[in-house]
Parts: sequence; structure tokens; C-alpha cells
Amino acid sequence: MPTYDYRCPRCGSTASVIQSMSEYTRQPKRPVCCADVMERRLSVVPAFSGLANALAGDRHYDGLRAPDGTDISSRTKHREYMARTGLTATSDFKDQWAVAAKERADYRQGTFQDAELREEVARQVHTAVAKTE
Repeated sequence: MPTYDYRCPRCGSTASVIQSMSEYTRQPKRPVCCADVMERRLSVVPAFSGLANALAGDRHYDGLRAPDGTDISSRTKHREYMARTGLTATSDFKDQWAVAAKERADYRQGTFQDAELREEVARQVHTAVAKTE
């Protein structure tokens, strides 16, 4: 359910109310402060909080330690730790993702060169169509 944020125009205190959109449309629950109804404020959407971390660079690594106590307080240290301990990081798949992206683009443009796969897809489509008839 959405969270509606409010602010008192007199003292500046804030409050949040969790209420469904349909309830809010019918009869919003507006908190009262300083004998006045509080003003609704624009809420921060949680989905964008990750964007702030991404824009912060390595700051989200500050003070970070691995479960074994190893310092991984930078992106470089984190990558080195992952490689040293045999763990997988997303960057390990960069080349595979590039190949898959090219294959998807080729397929969409009709230039995909895997004849066996093309024949198998055609057989599957033909079989599926035949079953529906």
C-alpha cells in the first residue's frame, strides 16, 4: 500500500500514513498537528533509492567487510576478494552477456546464423500449430 507523507505548515513536523489508493480517493486520513490538518508532501519513491547508491560510486563500500573479516571497502578490493575466494561477481559474465545480446540482436534482425536452432524452432512451432488444429 502507498505511504502518504504529510508536513505541518506551522511547526514542520512530519507524519506518514499508509492507506490504499482507493481509501485515499474516498476519504484520505490526514493527520492533524498544531490544530491544523497537515499538508500532503511528495513522497520519495523507494525504487529510486538504489539510483542514489549507484551515483555515489564506491561510497556504499565504506567500512564493508566480508563475513571472514576481510576488508572489502572499495570496488577493487571487493572484486579481488571475490576472485580470490572463487565467488562470482556480475562482471564475470560481461563477455557472455555481450555474446547473448549480439545473438538477440541478430535474431531480431533475421540474421541469426544457427541453422540447427532455426530448424528446431520451426519444428516446434509446426508441432504446436498441428496440435491446436
